[in-house]
Amino acid sequence: MTATTSPDLSAVVAELRSALGDEYVMTEYHQRAIRTSSASPMGLHLWTELLPDVVVMPASTEEVVAVVKAANKYRVPIVPRGAGAGLADGAQPMRRGIVIDMKRMCEILEIDDDDMTVTVQPGINMKSLNEILRPLNVWFPDDPASYPVNVLGGRIGTSGWSLLGTGYGHLPNLICSMEIVTPTGEVIRVGEGGGRKIRKSSVGFRLKDLFIGNQGTLGICTEVTLDIAPRPEAELPIFFATRTFDDTHKILHGLNKSGIKSIAGIFAFDEKKVEFLRRDDEAWIPLPGWVKSAAATILYGTTDEVEAVKHRVFDIGHNAGGVYMGTEICEGDWASRHDRYHLAYHGRANGNIKLMSWSCEDSAITWSQLPEVRRKWHEIADRLIAKHPDHFDDWGMFMYTGNPFRAWGDYLTEIDIGVNELEMTPEVWKDWIAAKVEIVRVALAHGGSLSMAHGGTREGEVDVATYEELAEGQFELMKKIKRMMDPNNIMNPGKYNLDDAYEEETLA
Repeated sequence: MTATTSPDLSAVVAELRSALGDEYVMTEYHQRAIRTSSASPMGLHLWTELLPDVVVMPASTEEVVAVVKAANKYRVPIVPRGAGAGLADGAQPMRRGIVIDMKRMCEILEIDDDDMTVTVQPGINMKSLNEILRPLNVWFPDDPASYPVNVLGGRIGTSGWSLLGTGYGHLPNLICSMEIVTPTGEVIRVGEGGGRKIRKSSVGFRLKDLFIGNQGTLGICTEVTLDIAPRPEAELPIFFATRTFDDTHKILHGLNKSGIKSIAGIFAFDEKKVEFLRRDDEAWIPLPGWVKSAAATILYGTTDEVEAVKHRVFDIGHNAGGVYMGTEICEGDWASRHDRYHLAYHGRANGNIKLMSWSCEDSAITWSQLPEVRRKWHEIADRLIAKHPDHFDDWGMFMYTGNPFRAWGDYLTEIDIGVNELEMTPEVWKDWIAAKVEIVRVALAHGGSLSMAHGGTREGEVDVATYEELAEGQFELMKKIKRMMDPNNIMNPGKYNLDDAYEEETLA
C-alpha cells in the first residue's frame, strides 16, 4: 500500500503537536512554501504540486520516532530535509505530507581527540563543526562546494562528494557509525560491526552503506560518529594556465599517476568555464588572452611533505605545457571555492543579463573519456540555447578527481548551466528535461555514472538512473529492500521510482 496525503490532517497534526509542541509543528503557508524546493532549478509551474502539508522540527531521536509512527498510523508521507542545498531534488516532497526539517538537531555530543572521532546530530553544519574543533588542532575534512551552508544529514542522504576526497576520502569514507530511525519507527545503529568508533570490521553486512545516498527513502539519521583528522600543517594550491583543454587533460594525467600522497584533489577548468569566469566572476584575477583552460591541484600535509613534493608538481605542469599562475590567483581561487553562488546574478540570456538558477549536471567519468564527454555535453547545451536563447546559458565545465584516497581513476565531471527559472514555461521545461536526459545518457555511453555528487532523483534523469544505469539487477534489489523496510511507503515516496515496488505488489 502506498501512503497518500489525507484530505483531513487534523488528527495527525494534533498528534504531532502533542509530541513536539505547537511551536515546532507548522502549517502556515510560508513555512511550507520555503521547504518545497532545493538549490536545484525547478519548474515554478510545478510549485504548488510539491507543497508539503505540514513542517515539523524535531530536536531528538524520540521526537523523530514519534513523527514516523504518526505518519505510519495515518498513512501520511514524510520527507527528511537538511539545509535544502542539494542539487538532486532529494528533499522535494513529491507526495506532499510531512517535511521533517532536521536543523534543530545540531548538537555535538562527543569529541574524542584520542581516538579521533566526533559524534554529532545530523543538523550540524560542517563549517560550524570545524570552528569548534579548531582549538584541538583537528578537523572534519569533508569539503563540498556548499560547505558554508549545508548540513551533515543532507550530505548523508546524497552520499556527498568532497573537494578533498582524493586526500581524505568523501563523506561515506568518513562515517564510522550512525543511529537510524527506520521507516516503521525502530531505532537501529549501523556501522562497521558493532563498535561505534570502529572504521573497519569483518562482522556482518555493510549495512551502514545502505543508509548513505538513499535520498531519505530508507530511514532518518539522528546521530552519527565521524572520523576526524589532524589539521594539515601546510596547504599549497598550484594552478596552471594552459592554451587548450588538451594540455589541461595531459596535466591531469601526470598528476593522476605521480604517486604523490600529499595531493588532496586535482581539478580542471575547460575553455567555456574560463570564458565564463573571465566574463562574470569579480574574484577571478585577469589573465592574458591566451589562457583558455586551467589545471590545478591542492597539496595538504606536513610542511616537510609538501615542500619535498611541490617541485615535482611544478615539473608535471610545465612539461605538459602549463604555466604557473602565481601565488595570488592560486591562493585566491582556492579560497573562493565555497563562495561562487553569487554567479547566478550574472547569467546571460540572448545577450542580456538575467537572474538565473545554477544547474550542476554532474557525472562520474574516467580520465580517458573526459574530452569526448566534454565535446558532446557542450553540443547538447548549444542546441538547447539555440532553441531557447532567453532561458539558458552555458557556464562551462569543471572536472575534479573522485577516487577516495587516490589521485587516479574517475572524475566528477560537471557542466554548469544557467537556467532562467523565473520565466520558465511548461514547454521550455520539457525541453530542459530532455536535454538533461541526453547529458546523462552520454555519461552512461562512456562507461560512467550519471552522478558522483548529488544523486539521480531529478525529473527525467531518474528514469535513466533506475531503468538504465541500475538495470542489471540493482534496481530490482532496491525495490525489494524498500518494500521490506517501508511497508506503507511512508519514507519520501516517489523518489528513485521506488513506487514501482508497491505497484508490483498490488498487481501480484
